[in-house]
Amino acid sequence: MTHGAPHFQRARSPEQRETRRRAILDAAAAMMAEMPVADISLRELSRRVGLAKSNVLRYFESREEVLLELLDSGWTEWLAALARELQALPALPAGLGADSAETKQRVDAIAEAMARSLADRPLLCELASVTANMLERNVSVPVARRFKIAAMNSMAVLQKLLRDHLPGLDEASAEQFTAASSVMVAGLWPLANPPSTVVAAYEDPTLAAARVGFEDGLRAFLTAQLTGVLHGGARSAPRPSY
Repeated sequence: MTHGAPHFQRARSPEQRETRRRAILDAAAAMMAEMPVADISLRELSRRVGLAKSNVLRYFESREEVLLELLDSGWTEWLAALARELQALPALPAGLGADSAETKQRVDAIAEAMARSLADRPLLCELASVTANMLERNVSVPVARRFKIAAMNSMAVLQKLLRDHLPGLDEASAEQFTAASSVMVAGLWPLANPPSTVVAAYEDPTLAAARVGFEDGLRAFLTAQLTGVLHGGARSAPRPSY
């Protein structure tokens, strides 16, 4: 154990093990507020929770599994918050056309709620942006399978939520929209949060148009994408992969 770290007894009961897992996850989340994901090491994470690295590995097989667990819980918390927000919207009658004023207003409201609530969750967006090129690179097949299933389940929850609050959105269109949305979040986040050298370069007035705002950019994309699938844009699209 690292000198000066709090002392932990071996967790024996399921409750103790869950408390230990939660402490590891909380420490990883705190580290993300201080440094890029790439700089988070299992050694430093172990030190912060007062455990030897070998003991942390009793609960998670790798640093990547810890971060994937945070990602999964982040999606779950976001979906619950989004559901509460969308439930506050007034009910819409069935049979509205895609070009009706009510439908356009609902599309705007959904896009605004999604973009704002995601922008309020930088940890979730940061993890989503590094999943494919970092978090999935050092995990076993069982862990990869578990988190892929979790991701598919989260997208299914989002699809149902959208269909419940947007009459006229069919299953294929909802599936295509959620797949495109997840890709956009992952791609737009790093562009809107560049390294300090790029931030400094943006001080050049000639680069003003190159600046990307995450919330505004995501809202515009979601509005356009949701409008498109409502007009039948997903009919010939391939099945998404999560």
